[in-house]
Amino acid sequence: MEATNLLPRSVVLALWLQAVGASHGVAVRSVTDDDEPHTVVGLPGAGADPGTLTELVAAFTAGPREVCALLPAPGDPSGVPAPAAHDAVESGECVLVATPAGSWALVPRVTAFGSALEPGHLVSWEVITVPLWSTLVAGTVGSLADAERELRSSLVVATEALDSLDVARWRDDAADAIERLRHSTTAGWPVPELEGRRARVLQLAWRLLQIVELATADDGGAVNLWQADQRSTALREVDRTARRALGAATYAAVG
Repeated sequence: MEATNLLPRSVVLALWLQAVGASHGVAVRSVTDDDEPHTVVGLPGAGADPGTLTELVAAFTAGPREVCALLPAPGDPSGVPAPAAHDAVESGECVLVATPAGSWALVPRVTAFGSALEPGHLVSWEVITVPLWSTLVAGTVGSLADAERELRSSLVVATEALDSLDVARWRDDAADAIERLRHSTTAGWPVPELEGRRARVLQLAWRLLQIVELATADDGGAVNLWQADQRSTALREVDRTARRALGAATYAAVG
């Protein structure tokens, strides 16, 4: 994954689902970007035929709701309720939604096509009924203040790990990519306007995830198995902290 990649679709969708008064069209375009039009399976009240992302956005922006995006990983479901955990871990992301009518997990199924020069993606969102999830997620991702504090500690850990292992030298583009990440902001992201702390947490968490991906792309500057294991151990915790911080940054109760 290149450092310039967009945010996960689930993060973008979650932020738009909680944006009061947002245009459905803007939300759909922001989530879809250059994908083919997204389809939706299992939308409450819909028939057997696949629905549209516009219908999903309309269904989950009417009335009171709680929304959160989670980025689970193998061995760490990150608060995803059990009925959706397998699918969400397999996808690497999901959106949780709760309304007075029930609770659901929205899991994107992404199929790539085309070439490296002209890539394309087919996306289908599966809507899975789940139990009430607020308590489980709150206990897993913690508060926004906690997330910001833990991210700053993780940034120190990541920086020390990368510096000590000469990670910026093990791949020609690593130093440039990390420098671009250091100066990235949420200003150009396809998300609604965010207040200060949420924007800071979102930006730092995504930056750390991208650094982890760069640093774990291969054995890099590690000259032996011990060094490789040391780097893997340090960055695994950074990855977990960053993924859960994204959950905290995308959680909101509306209405």
